[in-house]
Amino acid sequence: MAHLTHSQRTLIESGLKQRDSFKEIAGKIGKSPSSVSREVLKHRVDSDKGAYGRITNRCIYRRNCDRLRVCDSNCSKRCSACTKCNASCPNFEEEICERLSLPPYVCNGCKDEYRCVLKKKFYVHDHAEHEYKRTLRQARTGAAITEEERIELGNLLDSGLKKGQSVHHIMSSRKDEFQVCEKTVYRYINQGLFRQHPGRTELPKAPGMRPRRKKGAELKIDSQCRKGRTLEDFVEYCRKNANPNVVEMDSVIGRRGGKVLLTMNFNNCTFLLAFIRDSNNSQSVIDIFNQLERKLGTDLFRKLFPVILTDNGSEFSNPEALEKSCMTDSRRTRIFYCDPYSSWQKGHVENNHENLRKIFPKGQSINQFSQKQINTAVSHLNSFARASLNDVPAILLFEQIYGSSVLKKLGVKLISSSEICLTPELFEK
Repeated sequence: MAHLTHSQRTLIESGLKQRDSFKEIAGKIGKSPSSVSREVLKHRVDSDKGAYGRITNRCIYRRNCDRLRVCDSNCSKRCSACTKCNASCPNFEEEICERLSLPPYVCNGCKDEYRCVLKKKFYVHDHAEHEYKRTLRQARTGAAITEEERIELGNLLDSGLKKGQSVHHIMSSRKDEFQVCEKTVYRYINQGLFRQHPGRTELPKAPGMRPRRKKGAELKIDSQCRKGRTLEDFVEYCRKNANPNVVEMDSVIGRRGGKVLLTMNFNNCTFLLAFIRDSNNSQSVIDIFNQLERKLGTDLFRKLFPVILTDNGSEFSNPEALEKSCMTDSRRTRIFYCDPYSSWQKGHVENNHENLRKIFPKGQSINQFSQKQINTAVSHLNSFARASLNDVPAILLFEQIYGSSVLKKLGVKLISSSEICLTPELFEK
């Protein structure tokens, strides 16, 4: 949604003076009434303005007060008619206008504003615009990185920079381990995030250039990774190869900067596998693939994962490394990508994530879990009966297709129906 402009804020102030409702103002500026309401509440400013010809006494008891000389023993005025007693009287209690708690929440356009002595609130378009721009500047400063991510990134850079290597050399030689682009790393160094390292201009081949305003694109290990691997290519490949068994792949984030799960859903039986990774980078996914191939063997790996459909996350942007066997240098699988921002195109794994999130709620750290515990979680998940599978557990369908020996190698087993637990209490027992 586009932000409010200065001219729109001017129209809001004008509408408030004319006593227009939020709905009427919203119609003039092309926004919703709730947007106008939030704008007014967020940017209204306090005013100490009194009323011409009236005593600025804001005590709630002023109408019936008969006290004398509270502010000064020589004062001849009654406290109710004194401008100083509010600051001196121990019984002072300020009266707040009740209208400020109701729309329009400000004194703009109030018919009693000229004779009211209470503290006021006004919406001023110039002040609102200034506050908006200040907030926008503050939101764009700093680094969008957690402390855990900062430490991990610093460790990746540490050994190379101590040897005088450039950031470009370090990142190009270990590209699968970095989750940010080279420009971002230089910016973090320039901001002093890594105090053990030199400043930007002291780095090899790092001129002190002014940063560009345009935001860089998401880091991809291979910027051409989608070439020949789009959704259209996937559909065409499946048509030519008699609809092979498809596995949908995705990542499940715990707490930002912590461990991550790699999930793989077998569409032919809705069976889900999950593997824990220390960080959400490309190398961690490659490592899982290599571990699986060594454990299963190349032929069984090809049988289980002939075709993989995934999203456009940077952790999946090195398809050649994922497709190439670590044992024979031949092709072990084929990687295809959904359209950008179209996670519904791999709906099987997304739906299964809803069940996985029952055990690992969104936002909860998974740093404390081991792969053995993750295997326990997916064992419970794959063992419950589903109406979509005619009440047959996904693990039994998987066993019928691939055999019980494969399940044993994957570390997944059938859980009795009475002991299935799909809540965080699974690991609290």
